[in-house]
Amino acid sequence: MKRGQRYFLNAILLSAVTIIMRGVSVSFNAYVTQKIGSEAIGLFTLVMSVYTLAVTVAASGVNLSAVRMTAECLARCTAKNADSNALRKAMKKEMGGCFRYSAFFGIFASLLLYILSDIIGYYLLKDIRTVSSLKILSFALLPISLTSAMQGYFTGLRKIYKNAFISVIEQLIKITVTTMALISIAPKGIEYACLAVVGGSAVSEGASLLFSVVLFITDRNKAHGNISKIPDGRKSPLTHAFEIAFPVAAGSYVRQGLLCAEHIAIPAGLRRYGAGGSNALSSYGTLHAMAFPLIFFPSSVIGAFASLLIPELTECNELGQKKSVENISKKVVRFSLLFSIGCAGVFFAFGYDMGTGIYNNPTAGTYICAIAPLVPVMYLDTAVDSVLKGLGQQFYCMKVNIIDASLSLLLVLILVPRFGTYGYIACVYIAEIVNAALSIWKMLSCTGIKIPPIWILKPLLSVMVSATAVKALCSYFPIFDITFAKILLTFLFYSAFIIPKGIKISKKSYKTEKPLEST
Repeated sequence: MKRGQRYFLNAILLSAVTIIMRGVSVSFNAYVTQKIGSEAIGLFTLVMSVYTLAVTVAASGVNLSAVRMTAECLARCTAKNADSNALRKAMKKEMGGCFRYSAFFGIFASLLLYILSDIIGYYLLKDIRTVSSLKILSFALLPISLTSAMQGYFTGLRKIYKNAFISVIEQLIKITVTTMALISIAPKGIEYACLAVVGGSAVSEGASLLFSVVLFITDRNKAHGNISKIPDGRKSPLTHAFEIAFPVAAGSYVRQGLLCAEHIAIPAGLRRYGAGGSNALSSYGTLHAMAFPLIFFPSSVIGAFASLLIPELTECNELGQKKSVENISKKVVRFSLLFSIGCAGVFFAFGYDMGTGIYNNPTAGTYICAIAPLVPVMYLDTAVDSVLKGLGQQFYCMKVNIIDASLSLLLVLILVPRFGTYGYIACVYIAEIVNAALSIWKMLSCTGIKIPPIWILKPLLSVMVSATAVKALCSYFPIFDITFAKILLTFLFYSAFIIPKGIKISKKSYKTEKPLEST
């Protein structure tokens, strides 16, 4: 199978699975929200803000290390015509370094969260109901770290179907365990409802590790040639893993720490704005557990293509194929703009209907409409970050993310107590625009590509016309006045405008180039 075909087939597979899983997740979140209420969801989201920081420490960038080290090893072996045995031996050595790295940080994060859970609950979150949930979640950190390394390995080898299988199993187990727990213990109160949700997450992470180990052990790498010896890397695998991952990890610690502080400051700021304790948690839960998951639901398509860019660009960069890097980057930017602008138009036109229909919460719908214009910025930033990481610019990404998180925290402290929830939405706008602008500027300078205005104007006008036409159609034919039907029709009309001169998969983009000779 040709390289370009392999990339797009993997991306389509990962996109399809992720969309299905996110669809299930959004539906399940709607069920959980109606089951336990927005205040309990707010408490759960508060717990997850601390847990996300712990997960960041546990993973410490090992997924990126595994992806890049696997892709680099594969490129070296391919260039030397290494045989299958040599390739497997080299991969085992590389992954050994990643596993040692992930085990250290996974155990460290698990112990740290368990020991500090009482202090965090009492003094930081100021809610003793969060302590038990934090302790349960601490046991999931080591499995998350090890699983992240193995998923990076499968991504680097372009065996995306294995990651997709793991995701499906994990989601099914999470839904099953959480539903059983909600039925049995959630009626006892908000603390127990939160425990039911986090318990399902912890069990599913353990199951994900088990299936990842089985797939990793049974994996067989294939190569062609008759050279049984390949050159070792210039550094030990553990050192190489550390040098790739830790700059990203260090930035992630700072960024996630700032984000955690930001999430803790939001309910506090809402209380200062005038909302009571329960109302503050409810508003916070509505925004972060209802509006944002729906906004990011379509981003699974961009995320799938973006995650697969890292090994592709790493391999091109390793072999000195600058033209391929440029062509791939162009297609990624154009596709991201076409897709994200279409999604933004749909959210802006029908976001209120989505919030009301899915969550039975008009406030969630209002928030979705308010955030919709920012969707192209957020989605494009995801793709651009993957391009930069594939080109070895993870340290720059770290600096930009720290600037983003610092700015967000500062704006939350200033705007939320004065303007409430809409003050926080303004914070998100400012921080996301700054982050995206810095990342896009760096990508343009690294790849040499340009973004013509037509790439933005054409999809923008197309989605505006499409949404307007659908609304007019619904006023004359009430049978189409169903949220899902309106969204589907808008995308069909939008596709009719953009597909005729859309992106064509050019073989030239993936044409094998001769490596640049070192000077």
